[in-house]
Amino acid sequence: MATEIERKFLLKNSDWRSLVAKSTRIAQGYLNAEPERTVRVRVKGDAGFLTIKGKNDGISRLEFEYPIPVADALEMLKQCPNVLDKTRHLVEIDGHTFEIDEFHGLNDGLIVAEIELASEDARFPQPEWLGDEVSGDARYYNSALSEKPFSSW
Repeated sequence: MATEIERKFLLKNSDWRSLVAKSTRIAQGYLNAEPERTVRVRVKGDAGFLTIKGKNDGISRLEFEYPIPVADALEMLKQCPNVLDKTRHLVEIDGHTFEIDEFHGLNDGLIVAEIELASEDARFPQPEWLGDEVSGDARYYNSALSEKPFSSW
């Protein structure tokens, strides 16, 4: 069983940009976005993925992700009512990876940093550019952003 433990933050400034190791464009949609579970399809670069996530329990939840043919993922995205468009930037600090999602389209202007942890109480670097934590704020869940975009807040 796979458990995702993730914290999410807004950013204070763009100082993180000089630290980016890799950037990848992502299109993702939700085949199901119920609070108890989400079923996500994603095209990340030239790869496709199907992901099932359980209900959040604090900053933890079950997550199962499977690679699928990109052609299948593109067809599945056509079944999703609202497809998110974002660029994921990877920033490595002291052996930890921050995934910084810069949203486009209706979520343009929103930039969020996520870090996956081994445990809920795990320590991690807190660079100066890291802003307010929004881990528990459901508005920032990607599934919520696909239904109520940042531009409509």
